[in-house]
Amino acid sequence: MSITQEYELVGMKKVSEAVALTLKEMRKFAKPGITTKELDNYGRQILKDMGAKSAPYLTYGFPGWTCISVNNEFCHGIPSDKKILDEGDLINIDVSAELDGFWSDNGGSFVIGTDVNQHQKLIEASKQILRKAIHNIKGGVRISDIGLLMETEAKKRGYKVIKNLTGHGIGSSLHEEPNEIANYRDRFNLQRFKKNSVVAIETFISTTSTYAETLQDGWTMVSNMGGFMAQHEHTIVVTDGKPIILTEMNEIWN
Repeated sequence: MSITQEYELVGMKKVSEAVALTLKEMRKFAKPGITTKELDNYGRQILKDMGAKSAPYLTYGFPGWTCISVNNEFCHGIPSDKKILDEGDLINIDVSAELDGFWSDNGGSFVIGTDVNQHQKLIEASKQILRKAIHNIKGGVRISDIGLLMETEAKKRGYKVIKNLTGHGIGSSLHEEPNEIANYRDRFNLQRFKKNSVVAIETFISTTSTYAETLQDGWTMVSNMGGFMAQHEHTIVVTDGKPIILTEMNEIWN
């Protein structure tokens, strides 16, 4: 989506506030002993109260309102009554929604309770890489250059990136042009970020694997070589200078 009129920016801010607040409150609500379905239902009510509808449910018929992935699950985890959160679990919550014809997306990985499994270093790396990537985005910058920055920063910290999971354009629908904003330098991608465009920028920082594979449930994606992954995501508006971070109130950088 390209922002050309004031009402479009207002609409994007409104839906972005809905997904950001939902993610923020779900992170607070998550604790040892609750199921991922309970957590999903909590997020569903917040979205509903703000007049927003689940984007993955609307777009793909996803069996849940938010994507909740735990430990070795990388993304698109299905909320379940059988999955109980434990102390030290690495969890990722991805919240995307539609409101009044506008769409926004955000996500974040964090530890449930005390970091007994030593995941925090990976999480901090993902946060820092997302921050650096976003602050280097402006109109005219090559998408592949941001991918190179992300992969380089990951390698500096001893990590890898998942190559078949990417950020994307958003605004008029959940996924739109540019379709792939990769975490590595894709030399075949000659696209540049365009001023006033809306994009979802996300990290996929991994301890071991470089690709994600889909389980038999048709949704949940896991590693191809084991290990763990952290993801953090903001929806932004590209400008000539500092981007507008529409989902900043989710506080994933805190």
